[in-house]
Amino acid sequence: METLVHNLRDKLLKKTATLGVVGLGYVGLPLAVEKAKAGFKTIGFDVQEPKVDMVNSGINYIGDVVNEDLKEIVKSKLLSATTDFAQVAQADCVCICVPTPLDEYQQPDISYVKASAESIVPYMHKDMLIVLESTTYPGTTEELLLPILEKSGLKCGEDFFLAFSPERVDPGNLIYKTKNTPKVVGGITPECTEVAAALYESILEAPIHRVSSPAVAEMEKILENTYRNVNIGLVNELAILSNKMGINFWEVVDAAKSKPYGFQAFYPGPGLGGHCIPLDPYYLSWKAREYGFHTSMIEASMMVNDRMPEYCVERASKILNRFKKAINGSKVLVLGVAYKQDIEDYRESPALAVIEGLENEGAEVVFFDPYVLEYRNHGKVKKGEYELTQELIESADLVIVTTAHTMVDYEFVQQHAKAIFDTKNAMTDVKNRENIELL
Repeated sequence: METLVHNLRDKLLKKTATLGVVGLGYVGLPLAVEKAKAGFKTIGFDVQEPKVDMVNSGINYIGDVVNEDLKEIVKSKLLSATTDFAQVAQADCVCICVPTPLDEYQQPDISYVKASAESIVPYMHKDMLIVLESTTYPGTTEELLLPILEKSGLKCGEDFFLAFSPERVDPGNLIYKTKNTPKVVGGITPECTEVAAALYESILEAPIHRVSSPAVAEMEKILENTYRNVNIGLVNELAILSNKMGINFWEVVDAAKSKPYGFQAFYPGPGLGGHCIPLDPYYLSWKAREYGFHTSMIEASMMVNDRMPEYCVERASKILNRFKKAINGSKVLVLGVAYKQDIEDYRESPALAVIEGLENEGAEVVFFDPYVLEYRNHGKVKKGEYELTQELIESADLVIVTTAHTMVDYEFVQQHAKAIFDTKNAMTDVKNRENIELL
């Protein structure tokens, strides 16, 4: 085993190792790019041919990847992409970065992880490191991945290395990217942990935090996002109460964050979006039932957050009612469908649920998002407006801000809107507030 560890470490140190990434999405492509930029020959694997073709043409489709970086590493042949998993045989280290969504019953769908592992098995070899990065429930690496990989005839800890290292991608974050975000690593054996740590140390400019097992690393990732889910649930509930009491809750949060210790600011909104924060607590709640345990605090916050789009529709209806307008037949302009500001990612965006709720009540809904020209939801495509014009704003009975994109001219919106429901406090700097109502 010591020889295997030394051999792979030596390859990583000399940058002669070939690295693989399975899944070329929001996590996988930036990771593959960083591996190639670090000087490693890198192979990206994906089942979607259009993504593979775009990567091989140097065409970027992920906001956090610099276009010029992708073009350069593809041109220099450090990065290539393929749908052919037989090329896994060339790789010394493979990171699995595939989606882990929820199914229709809000239970973890780990079919992509399972399929990826099964695709790797026929091409595994000695000295190989495999790292799961996909967010999932504690136990996935040891209970699901390990038995599949050992069907190769190789034994983990003796012939190959296996670890879990949770992705920490925050799309649109201007400070922390894949390159400089600290990494947590937990291997099946201490040797697995050390080899996985050596991989990331050879790529990233950030500390590597080693933990005692994959389950600890898996639970750590759940904790990160459940922490945010619970705190956002708290402020959403207090925002609803504050509205009933006639209190500006945004001002309350600003006042509270003046305390230099013991408080971290979280803000209310129309719901939770993205692939992690709305989903991760469900993984834990599902796994907890195996132990006869109910995550009552977590489930309570999930109920609050899941109801926010419906609450926003109710508030929109009340605003329209003041103008003697029914929501049925009213025209509503929604500003922003991305799940957070200044990105094009609309996965799990609460804005989609708000739009769906408004349309179910009979409203005519149009949307403008400078980053999203159209979106697909429940199999249907909805096209957005290409320009935020005076005519468009004036034609709406109500404008609802659901994403706080910074490139929107909110002064212009305020000047021409009949009524505005700002669920993100995006218009905080607008002086004239007579037609603005906050969440």
